[in-house]
Amino acid sequence: MTTPRDLLFVAMDVESSRTVERGDLSLALAGAELIDLLEAQAVSLDGERIVPGYRPSVADRLMAEAASSLEQQPPYESVGEWLWRRGRGLATAYLAALEAEGQLTPPRRRWMRFRTGELTLADTPARREAANRWTSDEPVLASLVTALGLRGERTDDPPDVADEAVATVLAAVHDAVRELEFERQRRAIDEEAFSNIWRGPDG
Repeated sequence: MTTPRDLLFVAMDVESSRTVERGDLSLALAGAELIDLLEAQAVSLDGERIVPGYRPSVADRLMAEAASSLEQQPPYESVGEWLWRRGRGLATAYLAALEAEGQLTPPRRRWMRFRTGELTLADTPARREAANRWTSDEPVLASLVTALGLRGERTDDPPDVADEAVATVLAAVHDAVRELEFERQRRAIDEEAFSNIWRGPDG
């Protein structure tokens, strides 16, 4: 399995009062892809710039798509640019892939915490592997889940990983998710102010 898939399984499985926003999840999935590409030596980081390496043979279609979409010419793109570009609609793409593979099934309950329409996770080996990785508190997966706010409040603490490049990606994911949340709040305030103008002083 891949880190993006493990992240998606955990995000759908973990008990939390917080609903995962698809935009947040998409950014985290893009970060997870980049971390797997780093570990496969398909890329390296020059500061925050993503430098492509050799093209690995990848069985996972979405990971292969990620590898093939890397910027091949200098000055290359930054980690932050990758997250926003690659992350666009990525949660939907991963959910569609899981559904096509039979990893998602109709729910037994009418309510769902995670916004996946009318589908929930099937009991599969891939799901159990992700759960094992989660319960072992593996640092990369733990940091990505924390970025989604599923372990309580998000923190500004640096990720607890030894690899500097991986730490750079994780920090960028946290920053991007915070930026997206700030943008949501700003839009909500603007919409409320606009609504108040049209309601007038008597509301």
